[in-house]
Amino acid sequence: MTVSNLFEFVRYALCSALALAIDFALYLLALRMGQAVPVAAALGFSVGLMTSYVLSVRWVFLQRRILDRRQELLVFCTVGVAGLLLTQLLLWLLVQRAAMSPEWAKLPTAVLVFMFNFSVRKALLFASLPLRKIRYEN
Repeated sequence: MTVSNLFEFVRYALCSALALAIDFALYLLALRMGQAVPVAAALGFSVGLMTSYVLSVRWVFLQRRILDRRQELLVFCTVGVAGLLLTQLLLWLLVQRAAMSPEWAKLPTAVLVFMFNFSVRKALLFASLPLRKIRYEN
C-alpha cells in the first residue's frame, strides 16, 4: 500500500465512521419505532451512503476516474446497493441463523461491508492511475 493509498484509507475510515454512526443511529431509531430489520437497515444504509459520497469526493480521494459527476454518483450508489445487499444477507445470516441480536449483528456486518465498499470504490472510481476517463455529454 502506497502512502497516498494509506492516506486515502485512513480518511475513508474516518468518513465511514461518521457515515456508520449516522447509519447505526437511524437503524436503532427505526428498530425502536417498530420497523423490521431490513427496513431499518435500508434506511440507515441509504443516509450513510449519501454521507459517504459527499465526504469521499470532497475530502477522501485524490484522483477521480469519471469526469461526469452524475455517472460517478451512479457508480458510487451502485456499489452502495451491492453493499446494502451484502448487509442484508449478513444481517439475515447473523440474526436468523446465528441467533445474534440485530444490534450486535450490525457491527461485524459494518466492518465487512466497509472493506468491500472501500476496495470496490477505490478500484472503480478513485484509482491513482485511471484505466480510462469517461465523459458523457448532455
